[in-house]
Amino acid sequence: MPAIKTENLVKRYSEVTAVDGVSLEIPKGEVFGLLGPNGAGKTTTISMLATLVSPTSGAALVAGHNIITRPLEVRKNIGIVFQEPSVDDLLTARENLYLHSMLYGVPRPEIEQKIKKMLALVNLTERAGSLVRTFSGGMRRRLEIARGLIHDPKILFLDEPTLGLDPASRKAIWTHIRALKETHNTTIILTTHYMEEADSLADRIGIINRGKIIELDTPEALKKKVGQDLVLLKGEINEAALKALPFVNSVERENNHFKIGITNSGANLQALLNAGGRIEEVEVRRVTLDDVFLKFAGEQIGQDIEEHAEGIFERIAANKTVRK
Repeated sequence: MPAIKTENLVKRYSEVTAVDGVSLEIPKGEVFGLLGPNGAGKTTTISMLATLVSPTSGAALVAGHNIITRPLEVRKNIGIVFQEPSVDDLLTARENLYLHSMLYGVPRPEIEQKIKKMLALVNLTERAGSLVRTFSGGMRRRLEIARGLIHDPKILFLDEPTLGLDPASRKAIWTHIRALKETHNTTIILTTHYMEEADSLADRIGIINRGKIIELDTPEALKKKVGQDLVLLKGEINEAALKALPFVNSVERENNHFKIGITNSGANLQALLNAGGRIEEVEVRRVTLDDVFLKFAGEQIGQDIEEHAEGIFERIAANKTVRK
C-alpha cells in the first residue's frame, strides 16, 4: 500500500478551484517534491492530506486511512512543518517538544528519551534548555522538524521548510531531511520554491499549476524532457564539423562565440571539443530544474498574465463606454 494515494482530489472556494482533480500515488519512504508558482495549489493539497481542509470532492488515503472518514487516524500518522514559524517563543526547546509529545499521546515513560533523540537528530542538544526566542531562523526550523517527528509519524509534510533561511541554514536542513529518509524511512512531502533544493532532495517531482499536476517524474527525467545542455565555445570553431556530430542538436553563432545544443554533455563533451577546432574558452551549462519549471509552469503563468491583462483592458473599455 502506498503512503499516500489520491483520486481526483478537488477543492473549490466559491468561484476559485484551488485543486483540480489531483491523482497521486506516493510510495513509502519517498521524498516527493511538489513544485509550482504561488497560488498553484501546493499548500491546499497538503492541507487536505493533513485533514486541515476538507476536499470538495475526490478521495485520499494517507497512511492507509481515509482523510474524510478517519481524520484522527491520519493525524496520528503525520507530522507537519508549516511555512510560518509555529513553535512557542516563550518555551524552551525541550518544553516545546514535551508539550507536543503530550498532545500526541506519546507514553510518558518514552517522552524524555524521544526528546533527547530528536534534539540530537537536529543538533540542538546543547540548546535544549534555551528559550526559543533566542534561536536563529535555522534553529527554529530544525526544532520544528524535531517537533514534527517526536511522535514517530510515518509521513512528514514540509511546506517551504527553508523559506527565508540563509544558505548555510538551508544546507543544514537538507542534511537533516536526508537523514530522516535514510535512518527512519519517513515518507516526506516537500514544497519549495528553491529548485536546487528539490533537485537535491526529491526522488520524484510533481509540478502543479492551476490546481492540476502538469508533470510528474524524477528530476533527471524531467530535465531530459526539457532537452539539451548548452556548450559555449570561443576560438577558431569548425562549425561544419560540429553540425555533423550526432549528439549536437543546434549550433548558433552569438557575437564572438558559438552556442551549441548538445545531448548529455557529460558523455559527449570531449568528442565535441576534439571536433571543434582551436578552442580558447569553454563554458558548459547543464539543464536545471529552473529550466524545467520555466518550460512547464512558466508557459501557463505567461498565459495567465496575458488573460488577466486582457480582462483589465476589457473592463477599462467597458467603463469608458458606459461613461459615454
